[in-house]
Amino acid sequence: MALEDTRSNLKKFIVFEGLDGSGTTTQLKRLASRLQGAGIPAFATAEPTSRPEGQLIRRILKGELQADPGTVAFLFAADRHEHLHGTQGILQRLQQGEVVICDRYVLSSLAYQGCTCGASLPSHLNAFFPPPGLSFFFRIDPESAMRRVAQRKELEIYEITEMQCRFAKEYERQVEEKRAAGWRIETIDAKKPIAEIEETIFSLCLAYLAEA
Repeated sequence: MALEDTRSNLKKFIVFEGLDGSGTTTQLKRLASRLQGAGIPAFATAEPTSRPEGQLIRRILKGELQADPGTVAFLFAADRHEHLHGTQGILQRLQQGEVVICDRYVLSSLAYQGCTCGASLPSHLNAFFPPPGLSFFFRIDPESAMRRVAQRKELEIYEITEMQCRFAKEYERQVEEKRAAGWRIETIDAKKPIAEIEETIFSLCLAYLAEA
């Protein structure tokens, strides 16, 4: 599929967005399992990916390598492009009839890199990536999110409350902007019990897929 042909919403492409510690990874696994259990082919993925570009990003986020924030923005865009267009990437799996669920996508770059290197570069780099058919924005206050993150063995360079406060404000702004542009985004209260969030997401996804 040509780049210029992918700017319309990608049906059956579902994205989870939110701060570190908001619970997107947990719910991604649960949704994939529920869909598969219901006989719906589903593939769970994440960004940064496990591809070479994504592995490089992860090393930077862990603090193993130093990189200018603009370089990180370019790397995320390169990883996302390959994630979409590469072999067994998002577009190919959608064409095969799978539902693709992704932990993080364009909104995370606009929020995170938008704060670290300025809005113009991430906006330019992500302008041609197609919108998901459905996004879930996991809303949580940064302090609660960081209390969850603090239980992990290792922290990444962005997992600091002060930075997460900036990212949270930018996430909110980007969500409203994209909604106004026609993106379908459901807001999830990420402080609710895990099982309750799972049921809400599963119900909304089934309703969406029945329409798609």
